[in-house]
Amino acid sequence: MQPPLVYQVDLTTIQGEGDFPCPGCGAIISPEDETEDVYRILDTKVTGDELKELVIQCNMCKSKIRLGGFNSP
Repeated sequence: MQPPLVYQVDLTTIQGEGDFPCPGCGAIISPEDETEDVYRILDTKVTGDELKELVIQCNMCKSKIRLGGFNSP
């Protein structure tokens, strides 16, 4: 079995309300989804009181996604 792939997603490049397709399988990942049916949060990186990065895992294909660009103007 292969280890899960790791993708980097810059949230400043996403159009719309923050939904984006998983780079591995295309499942729609939405910040509004609180069920953990599609993805789950693995790690958060915070500096001071600012969120710098969020690492999530797609439950469909098990890819890990590193989300950045939270505090961009």
